[in-house]
Amino acid sequence: MTTTEREETKFKVVGTRPVRHDGIEKVTGQALFGADIDLNGLLHGKVLRSPHAHARVVSIDTSRAESLPGVHAVITGNDLSPAGPMQRGSGNRTDAILAQGKVLYKGHPVAAVAASSPHVAEEAITLIDVTYEPLPSVTNVEDAVAPGAPVLHEGWDDPSNGVPGSEIDSPNAATLERHVRGDLEAGFAEADLIVEREFRTKTVHQGYIEPQNGTASWSPEGRLTIWCSSQGHFGIRDAVADLLDIPVSQLKVVPMEIGGGFGGKLTAYLEPLAAVLSKKSLRPVKMTMTRAEVLEASGPTAGSHVKVKIGVTNEGRITAASGKFLFEGGAFGGGPVAPACAAIFAPYNLENVRIDGYDIVTNKPSTRAYRAPGAPIVAYAVESVMDEIAEMLDIDPMEFRLLNVAREGIRRADGVMNGRIGAAEVMEAVRSHPHYVAPRDGANHGRGVAMGFCRNNTGPACVIANVQDDGRISLIEGSVDIGGSRTVIAQQLAEVLGIPVEDVNPSIGDTDSIGFTSNTGGSGAAFKSGWAAHEAARDIITQLTERAALIWDVSPDQVRYEDGGVEHVSDTELRMSFREIAGMLPDSGGPVVGRANLNPVGQSGSYSANIVDVEVDPDTGKVDILRYTAFQDVGFAIHPSYVEGQIQGGTAQGVGWALNEEYFMGDDGAMLNTSLLDYRMPTTLDLPMIETVLVEVNNPGHPFGVRGVGEANISPPMAALANAIHDATGLRLRELPMNPQAVSKAIQEKAG
Repeated sequence: MTTTEREETKFKVVGTRPVRHDGIEKVTGQALFGADIDLNGLLHGKVLRSPHAHARVVSIDTSRAESLPGVHAVITGNDLSPAGPMQRGSGNRTDAILAQGKVLYKGHPVAAVAASSPHVAEEAITLIDVTYEPLPSVTNVEDAVAPGAPVLHEGWDDPSNGVPGSEIDSPNAATLERHVRGDLEAGFAEADLIVEREFRTKTVHQGYIEPQNGTASWSPEGRLTIWCSSQGHFGIRDAVADLLDIPVSQLKVVPMEIGGGFGGKLTAYLEPLAAVLSKKSLRPVKMTMTRAEVLEASGPTAGSHVKVKIGVTNEGRITAASGKFLFEGGAFGGGPVAPACAAIFAPYNLENVRIDGYDIVTNKPSTRAYRAPGAPIVAYAVESVMDEIAEMLDIDPMEFRLLNVAREGIRRADGVMNGRIGAAEVMEAVRSHPHYVAPRDGANHGRGVAMGFCRNNTGPACVIANVQDDGRISLIEGSVDIGGSRTVIAQQLAEVLGIPVEDVNPSIGDTDSIGFTSNTGGSGAAFKSGWAAHEAARDIITQLTERAALIWDVSPDQVRYEDGGVEHVSDTELRMSFREIAGMLPDSGGPVVGRANLNPVGQSGSYSANIVDVEVDPDTGKVDILRYTAFQDVGFAIHPSYVEGQIQGGTAQGVGWALNEEYFMGDDGAMLNTSLLDYRMPTTLDLPMIETVLVEVNNPGHPFGVRGVGEANISPPMAALANAIHDATGLRLRELPMNPQAVSKAIQEKAG
């Protein structure tokens, strides 16, 4: 469903719903993923991981594993360059790949083997003898910053090595990002009502279906090739080259199909280990994670402790707001502090505001991106408080939000000046939707609303479009395709050329075949690579008009490109379709190749909202979702079906985060629910049909008005569900997940 009527346009390809180019390969099982690689002489790698959440590694003896028949290589941290002292906010570290002197979470890699079969490799790691000196561990931010907490990184307890401006006196505080605008004290003094609340969330995982993988092979001349499923093969290339201290020109990464990522496949976990094992064994090495390894040892999003304070007048105008959040960064830091700072108050116009975001190290795997990193956590807190204030003031929840809505030309709380944004349009769409005013029938039924935001990113992108003699195009682009982006990019190329999208054959080139393209993340692929396709198409048009001028023996300014072909400006008899002129290229100068490499600006944030109806069972605490409507400003929907799928997928993940998902940690720092039987993600039985509403507020910073759509949709569900549960029960739940145990406990406590 689209809430904004599109103006009459001449678009023929963008805005339509073609079948995705890779669809047949995907549904027939022909598509090749990372674990499908099979090379001559292939060895299989396996990782020995720490059984402790925090311990010193006293000694490692690999002799028994090395003597096992079928084992070709064994490596430890000694096979990598020493990482040196851990610096606050540091980047890639070799001891994150293989422990060097200390393990910092259960599952931390300690050694790795390459053997003739997976079974031999599994046996070999059991023969590696490691002596540990266990240390106390911390697995949440509040324990990590408490006085006397175990120090994860030596040197951080030195007072001279603190975080500038930090109000948290803890050696486990990695970084602080602070934003201040206006006069906070004066703003709160002006308020008639001030509400201050605390919220807590648990660690959750992205939940992609395909585990991490990586295959590495060295050539005789010393070049390394890696095959893997990632969200950015150039990012993997650069990370591995940095970790192994080799030039990027000596490393080629071949992107395979990817079975989901959601931000969790931006990091090189197995690829560096496979590379070192391959070099040591002189054979190609393939490695894959088990599901337990994925949960224990890849990068989930942060658990958190959030404090929000908002002051308002009796009329509902916000006078001041402050937010302070502590994110679990995991063993080496990485909490999504910056995007959370961007998102926390983004839907609103605030004159007096302060934001403090802390990244705190804990004995868990390092936090990595998860769909709109940080935004769902802070939206849960702020949107819960906004709902509570609206109730206290007896103002309609959306009227209250619209009274304070952010608009174009207003500076966001993190300092960014808003361009053309759709916050108000999304709120208006919610307020006018039939779901918002539909009657609520039945006991223990409740309705909740909430806003969401993602700042969206861009980055370098490259596209090469080869015109074939039969009029079709071979399109090579550098953005890994996760949600159908190759079709969306092909649509933008086809639109400019005026040809059917079925005549474009898109593929993702390896790092030797296409120019540098930044990761598929931050809702940026359709924006940046689509723009590159737009420019590559224009390059083709320029060349084709020159060819037509040569064929017709006229000057190029007498030729124009229109409606999928070239024509003479004044002689209507002189016209060739795209296919016709393509067939003449061999005899008129040779191939035509359209090229574009750019780093476009103009990306802008995307706003979202949810309306959700629930029924709460007062006896069990179970929350059943009765109806769900998800709204999002999408700029211009290049492929509306894919946009709707993104909204539904993000919403489903947010529901799981809200109601069920968590890392359940033992007292020893071990994750106890390391299978998908115990880590409870929602299934089709848990969800109704999610209705989608596409609010198209054209982004003037893109040729087709594109705005990133992949992430903002995960931000509202937690708060919307919390607000719906309150409407049904009168309870304000300020800790996730809101599972049956938590809801039932709150009901019992309320009853006394």
